[in-house]
Amino acid sequence: MTLHHCEICGSTADIHHIVHKHEGGYDIKLNYKYLCNYHHRGKNGPHNCIETDLKYKLEMQDKLFNLLPKDYYTAKELYTILGMSNSSLKRLIKKLKLFKEGYSKKEVIKNLMGGKLYSYAMLKELELERLFNSINIS
Repeated sequence: MTLHHCEICGSTADIHHIVHKHEGGYDIKLNYKYLCNYHHRGKNGPHNCIETDLKYKLEMQDKLFNLLPKDYYTAKELYTILGMSNSSLKRLIKKLKLFKEGYSKKEVIKNLMGGKLYSYAMLKELELERLFNSINIS
C-alpha cells in the first residue's frame, strides 16, 4: 500500500474524492485529493466547509477542461487521457450520447463532475453569503 501525504501540510493522508461517490464521482486520479484527517474532515475541510468543497471541484473541473481541449472524443481517447478503468469508462459512456464526431467534451466533464458544472460565481456567492451572515446587525 502506498503511503500518501497531505497536499496541504505533508502529514499522512487518505484519499478524498473531490466529487463524492454519492454525488456520482468516479475512481480516477483526477478525482482524488490527498488530505490528512484535519484537512479532510476538520472545520475547513471539504466535508464541513462548502467553500473548500467548491474550490476543489473548480480545480478539478479546470484540469478536465485543460486535459480535454477538443470538442469531441472517442471512448479510447477518454480511457487513455483520463486514466480510467474499463468499468469506469463503461459507466461514463452509457450516460452519454455518441455523436458522429464522438462524445461531447462538455457532457463528459459534466458527468465526471457529478452531473453539473461549477462556476467561480458560485464561489463568490458563497463567500458573500458567509460575509453577510457574519455581520451582526443589531
